[in-house]
Amino acid sequence: PDLIYAATWEAWRKSWGMSSGGPGSGLFRSTDGGESWTEITRNPGLPQEGLIGKIGVAVSPIDPDRVFAIVENEEGGVFRSDDGGETWERTNDERKLRQRAFYYTRIYADPQDEDRVYVLNTAFYRSDDAGETFGRTLRVPHGDNHDLWIAPSDPDRMINGNDGGANVSVNAGRTWTDQDFPTAQFYRVITTAHEPYLICGAQQDNSTACVAPRGWGHLSAQGQPFFSVGGCESGYIAPHPENPDIYYAGCYGGSLSRYDHFTGQTRSVNVWPENPMGQSSEDLVERVQWTFPIVFSHHDPNVLYTGTQKVWRSTNEGQSWEALSGDLTRADPSTIGPSGGPITKDQTGVETYATIFAIAPSYHDPQVIWAGSDDGYVHVTRDGGGQWGNVTPRDAPDFVRINTIEASPHTPGKAYVSGIRYLVEDDRSPYVWKTEDYGQSWTRIDASFPEDDFVRAVREDPKRPGLLYAASERTVYVSFDDGERWTPLTLNLPTVQVADLVVEEHDLVIGTHGRSFWVLYGIDHLRQLTSEVMESDAFLFQPPDPVRGLDQTVNVTYYLAEKASDVTVEFRDGDGNVLQTYASSSDEEEEEEEEAEEETSFRRSGSTPRASTAAGTNRIRWNLRLAGYTDFEGRIFWAAGNMGPAVVPGPYSVTLTVDGREVGSRNFELKVDPRVEGVTQADLQARFDLALQIRDRTSEANEAVIRIREIKAEIDDRLEGSGDEGLSAMGNDLKAALSAVEGEIYQVRNRSNQDPLNFPIKLNNKLAALMGGVEGSESRPTDQSYAVFDYLSGLLQAQLDQMDAVLAGELPALNARLEELGLEPIKSGGSG
Repeated sequence: PDLIYAATWEAWRKSWGMSSGGPGSGLFRSTDGGESWTEITRNPGLPQEGLIGKIGVAVSPIDPDRVFAIVENEEGGVFRSDDGGETWERTNDERKLRQRAFYYTRIYADPQDEDRVYVLNTAFYRSDDAGETFGRTLRVPHGDNHDLWIAPSDPDRMINGNDGGANVSVNAGRTWTDQDFPTAQFYRVITTAHEPYLICGAQQDNSTACVAPRGWGHLSAQGQPFFSVGGCESGYIAPHPENPDIYYAGCYGGSLSRYDHFTGQTRSVNVWPENPMGQSSEDLVERVQWTFPIVFSHHDPNVLYTGTQKVWRSTNEGQSWEALSGDLTRADPSTIGPSGGPITKDQTGVETYATIFAIAPSYHDPQVIWAGSDDGYVHVTRDGGGQWGNVTPRDAPDFVRINTIEASPHTPGKAYVSGIRYLVEDDRSPYVWKTEDYGQSWTRIDASFPEDDFVRAVREDPKRPGLLYAASERTVYVSFDDGERWTPLTLNLPTVQVADLVVEEHDLVIGTHGRSFWVLYGIDHLRQLTSEVMESDAFLFQPPDPVRGLDQTVNVTYYLAEKASDVTVEFRDGDGNVLQTYASSSDEEEEEEEEAEEETSFRRSGSTPRASTAAGTNRIRWNLRLAGYTDFEGRIFWAAGNMGPAVVPGPYSVTLTVDGREVGSRNFELKVDPRVEGVTQADLQARFDLALQIRDRTSEANEAVIRIREIKAEIDDRLEGSGDEGLSAMGNDLKAALSAVEGEIYQVRNRSNQDPLNFPIKLNNKLAALMGGVEGSESRPTDQSYAVFDYLSGLLQAQLDQMDAVLAGELPALNARLEELGLEPIKSGGSG
């Protein structure tokens, strides 16, 4: 355990390049647990000439004298020592093992086979002859391999980390677990014009992806759609603002595609379709960044913008492009040379520099366009590209990347600029500016961020001016005063790089670099949060208008300055009728309710949510339904839940009462699903009316069961210990007659949820199940739905009449006999 090998690496990386290798790279050995070290970089057999770059080293657990190393050098490769690092032999010099050394250069010794060794690179290689050959390539779920763990006691069990995430093998890499966990790294996020919207972004080392946050379950067996839209891992996505099937997406090397989701056709529409791979920025005709902007005009859906070192515009779907500017970058010669080296070049387009990194067309004037470069310049044109002004903030440090420009959706001439500089002098400071005069003057608005939590994007809320959201390296922030003060909006979001964000109609959507997409639903109350609210004893926020078919609930938020004693939230229809009431309860009341539930044999649907009395912000969710049918303990139905009828589109209101004082009332509207055509309000009203009849008729059926069971329980109570044979005979006859009715209304043999497949369902189940068919679509009920309801209702009425007849015919005589014996008579109505 005192024998340790360590490799040092001289390397740097900046926005415009990387370097691997130099005098600081080397291989060292300690024999005293790290107290002292001896350099063995140039020991016999290792490269004797040229720069040394990155080194991977591994010691065989079987033989401590056997050491493997993979060395970046002009004469590099895989080396093996069998004498503890004193002398070495180069066993393999294949470039496949040492390509792109900056990213890889990883080697691992098998814990039980001294001749087996693994090397990780874009692929996953294994040698079984002590590093001589690496003919075995292990297939993993994703390429670009960076780490490996092998169980010391079982080398068949291993964990591999790659650009797709992590995967586990228990059979030496023949098969691996899936990578079905949300670790996608998104560079940008955009939402589509669909209703409801889709979320799209480009995943590092994977495809582009569009997914649905809600409301699209009918399209996919997995519950939501997921599809690629052209492009590749690195770029922007620009969904067409009017045709939701058309997407423009970017990829490194200047690749820009037009994808038609309806036809599945993809077309390359690059501005300059010359493949630049391996070239330096200074050698390119058009310099295109790894993550180059692609954005539509806010005024003309036929106008699309993108950037090289210039701003470009297409009005014909990429068939041709017009340069709207010259070079708008600093283009410092020291930043546009080769990337990589001094041993291994690495020119993928990641470090292509002096490019347009951000484009922001104005919401107010189609002639106004903002542009920001990755080397620190901000430009604006007010005449559609005829003239550009360099309006870079005077206090902007050199080479700050203008990561995002947000043109204000509210104020002409106003914009927000977010800059990052962590790849320049390790500067992790946040840089955020705003201007209200087209960049003639700028104000820093980043003072209240942590000094090391830099910001990648700021967006202004489209409904409330000055309400800002910021995407930082660690979380999300919100400002209610146009950037004067920022507050974390982290909530349950893990610590993660937030690469970008979009403010949707009611939601905040973010793309993270490592934790996929996240959505903060229901930000409407943030838009209403003012000093007036915070100074109030209690405040009821305006709820958003829910959309039928998309929203399962209406979310009502209220604020309490201090804990209240009693809170009531009431929902009413447009005529003022109370539809649902949520009230708070004390601890004693909750205990009493629990005891009552244990004693009673019936209940309404589910448990009613309680209105919170806690200080701070609280939320109530009404499911936009009336109460369900009367229920009873132990009921087992097939295909028939207990949700009340869904209310029809139209006006509603919510009222908040705190400690006996009405705080306020807010109106809202339940809107029609915009995707549904050809359905009238009368159709939906008819659906509601039938659903209400079904609920009420199901309640009548269940209440009959409850009544019968309570009467039979009372009979048993009276018969117990009476010793009167005549009374017993009368009571048992009445019970038998009632049981016959009960058995026709409900399948009394059900004991488990699959029993209805063995014992046929009865009338109350059939009625309740009819609700699903009636409410299964946004349409008027079918004629046959009415027919079945009438048929089942008639059968139920016959049983209810039979129950009444039995009680009217037999109960009086039984009660008379009970009175003769001095016993309490049976209640004919029960408590149902």
